[in-house]
Amino acid sequence: MGMFERKRSRTADGAPAATASRKVALVGNPNVGKSVLFNALTGAYVAVSNYPGTSVEVSRGAASFEGGSWEIIDTPGMYSILPITEEERVAREILLTERPDVVLHVLDARNLERMLVMTLQLVEAGLPVILVVNIMDEAERMGLEIDIPLLQEKLGIPVIGAATAKKRGLPEIRKAIASYDAAHHASFGYSRRLEGDIAEIAGLLRGEYTLSGKSLALLLLQRDEEIAALVAGKEGDRAGAIAEKVREKTFERRESFHLDLSLERKGVVKGLLAGVLRTPEKRRITAGERLSSWAVHPLTGVPLLLAVLYYGLYQFVGVFGAGTLVDFLEGTLFEEYFNPWIIGVVNGIVPWEIIRELIVGEYGVITLGLRYAVGIILPIVATFFLFFSVLEDSGYFPRLALLVDRIFKKFGLTGRAVIPMVLGFGCDTMATMVTRTLETTRERIIATVLLTLAIPCSAQLGVIMALLSQAPGALLVWSVCLLLIFLVVGFLSAKVMPGETPMFYMELPPMRLPQLSNVMTKTYTRMQWYFMEILPLFILASVLLWLGKITNFFDKLVNWMEPVMAFIGLPRDAAVAFIFGFFRRDYGAAGLYDLQTKGLMDPRQLVVAAVTLTLFVPCVAQFLMMKKERGLKSATLIALFVSVVAVGSGWALNRFILFTGIL
Repeated sequence: MGMFERKRSRTADGAPAATASRKVALVGNPNVGKSVLFNALTGAYVAVSNYPGTSVEVSRGAASFEGGSWEIIDTPGMYSILPITEEERVAREILLTERPDVVLHVLDARNLERMLVMTLQLVEAGLPVILVVNIMDEAERMGLEIDIPLLQEKLGIPVIGAATAKKRGLPEIRKAIASYDAAHHASFGYSRRLEGDIAEIAGLLRGEYTLSGKSLALLLLQRDEEIAALVAGKEGDRAGAIAEKVREKTFERRESFHLDLSLERKGVVKGLLAGVLRTPEKRRITAGERLSSWAVHPLTGVPLLLAVLYYGLYQFVGVFGAGTLVDFLEGTLFEEYFNPWIIGVVNGIVPWEIIRELIVGEYGVITLGLRYAVGIILPIVATFFLFFSVLEDSGYFPRLALLVDRIFKKFGLTGRAVIPMVLGFGCDTMATMVTRTLETTRERIIATVLLTLAIPCSAQLGVIMALLSQAPGALLVWSVCLLLIFLVVGFLSAKVMPGETPMFYMELPPMRLPQLSNVMTKTYTRMQWYFMEILPLFILASVLLWLGKITNFFDKLVNWMEPVMAFIGLPRDAAVAFIFGFFRRDYGAAGLYDLQTKGLMDPRQLVVAAVTLTLFVPCVAQFLMMKKERGLKSATLIALFVSVVAVGSGWALNRFILFTGIL
């Protein structure tokens, strides 16, 4: 039985009685702290899955308040009860079909006037709403004063001031959920004409609905096709008369209805906020706001981005993670102490050469698989995820999305794609999964192609940085090549793929100092997921390489790849790194690391191999994720395309370096 399936118990007379956890749905705009509140309420008991029939993820968790059990649902971000994006459709579908016992509307205290419009919609829909005015700490720092009790009195629903990132207001939220009583909420009136139109349509509705008649009438007047279909299905013979009445009213107000409704709702909100919100005559500009404005302005945002990349990716992940930590773990701990000891132990107790080769041989499960996974990959991935969590918790990513939006539009993407792109530097498999958050199929395919082709994962990136930094100019050549290929392929993809780039808008959370507990929790969770995925794959790869060696298939494969290696100017042994790379890209980069330490490649060959391997076919895990997200046909075509581009780019780069002699 699943975590959230309804369970049955028996009454005193033996008859079955259905019992189930009550439901709380978290709703609100993106980046208002819903996920932080969700994690605080649910702890570790979380299940994430696609909503049926969509690519939108919905998180569900279990919680207990004052003896009662609850299912908490973190809905996708929504700006209005009238949906535009797929995420908004899923959020409303949850409200309509799952009928939550409590709807927790989370909004940003700094944008109270704008976000209360959605609170108004939820209340007039007759939903059981609790309002959480979040990010109160930032609002107070700006000098804003919000009278929470007065707002509660005016709305007629529970209202709680909170700063969930700092755990402020959490006890009050839990208590409000546990003691929630569907009391009478306030009613909000519009102009006489609009109220008359609403009453005429609502008066024709006879079916049972989750939303109130007033809310349904307004959605019908806004030409909501899904609600129109729902009403048609429930009303039967009356559906024709309702549709005709809606057509009559929308025709009468065809020029200005949406604007009129928006203005009337803003007027209601202004009335609600009278005496509730007090702003200072001269608003204080906080350090976070100043940094936020720098982050989104091109003149200051680009230097800030370069500084973040240099100190975060290059110095922290590349130099410290891939250099200092790898040298200690792989070079000292494994090579000098652990490997000699374990080889001696295995040789002493295992009499069969073939089994010794499997455990501690050239491609041994311990001497190669475990050494690569723990000694080379683990420190690089750990430093990257720590860096990523710090940026995420600081609120920098939404600013980065706004900064790069204009450039990304040239590739048929929006700034929203910056999240999977940056995440790709950690793990391309995880990033491919995150592309499902993009709005259109066109965006998802373009993003998947670019991730597969030109975004190296953190472990691969770290190893390549450590390798190429030893040859002057090599790292620059590698970086320029990848950037050019990213730009050219992205631009051509936007031209070739049919469709238009969608509109982009994003809510900006406050920029703040990351909290150590949040950063460490996120890093640990990602590390746990990543390591549980890569360790079995590395062991499996070692076993397959061992099988390939004892059956001579491995040598045959290297022989088959020898012409390709010669075509791009690499030695025969470089084929080993490419075979490793198919199991995992970082495995292949670690293979290059071994070849370099043995002195088998000069700087030219090292750069060509690094560029080709970075662009080469995705690893098995990423290919399987592509197959799951994009389908087998698309995944296969993408893999073939990037392989051709990789080999062609390797050949062109090799000829260019030989011709110019730049290295």
